[in-house]
Amino acid sequence: MTRQHDRDDRAGAGSPLLDDQLCFALYAAQRAVTAAYRPLLDDLGLTYPQYLVLLVLWERGETSVKELARALRLDYGTVSPLLKRLAGAGLVRRERAADDERTVLVACTGRGEELRERAARVPGALLTATGLDATEVVALREELRQLAERAESAARRAR
Repeated sequence: MTRQHDRDDRAGAGSPLLDDQLCFALYAAQRAVTAAYRPLLDDLGLTYPQYLVLLVLWERGETSVKELARALRLDYGTVSPLLKRLAGAGLVRRERAADDERTVLVACTGRGEELRERAARVPGALLTATGLDATEVVALREELRQLAERAESAARRAR
């Protein structure tokens, strides 16, 4: 047998080695991708989580904090400080819904909308930096979505 085959067998059998862990491969990839985004987002004055918030708002327009948190798969306690910093930078506004004071609505300001045009180059620049082509991105994204769904389902069952 080859070394790779031995390694594949160990990984499938629940190997305790770090490099055989799916979670570690995902963690390392996420950190590397976020690092690749950093210089692109630094030019925009944004952190990666702030960029994600703006992506949702640019796509959906005015959105409740609850819906924003759901879209980002984050809890309210994580989203709230992000919104506070974005509001402080003049990129978003937060206000209570007229029909339900418990609901906080978030929308981009004019300045936040202006940033959208500059941010439009980020996805293409990341593809160039990683060397992935569009077909690879589509396939990888779909595999990761399926993995996320399976993992979320497993986590719900474990509760």
